[in-house]
Amino acid sequence: MATYENSKGLSYPLTKMNFLVTVDGVSGTAAFSEVTGVEASVDVIEFRQGNANSLAPVKIPGLVKHGNVTLKMGYTLDSAFKTWIQECVSEVRGEIPRNNVQIEMIDINGGSPQTMATAISGTRVWILTNAWVTKYNAPDLDAKTSDVAIESVEIAYEELVIPN
Repeated sequence: MATYENSKGLSYPLTKMNFLVTVDGVSGTAAFSEVTGVEASVDVIEFRQGNANSLAPVKIPGLVKHGNVTLKMGYTLDSAFKTWIQECVSEVRGEIPRNNVQIEMIDINGGSPQTMATAISGTRVWILTNAWVTKYNAPDLDAKTSDVAIESVEIAYEELVIPN
């Protein structure tokens, strides 16, 4: 668990409220309010040889599988990120642009950030390789509320890299 040690020697876990998401090859910014689904699991293969002394099967690791990641964001007019989404979910199928997506948890335990983070700089990073948008949800529209318009993007990826 990542922690911060204060002047009294106490360690606090990192909060999950400040993070930065960047997409390689996509300029511009999109401010995400939520990132969910970063996960990896390994299939378990069970087998037993016919001449084994034990009746219990041997377990070996199989394929590694990843769930899709969901990014939720307030609706923005930033065109670069929207263009990447449109290229991935368009009915006119060209080559789907696959990009690496980097998610960084920002450590603010030393005090509140003085400036907005615009680049990955820390060591608490998850990298989704060969990622592409597999689903897009537009914001719900309701003239009777003053809620923020939230849209969501579901991303499929091939490999999870945790460099820290």
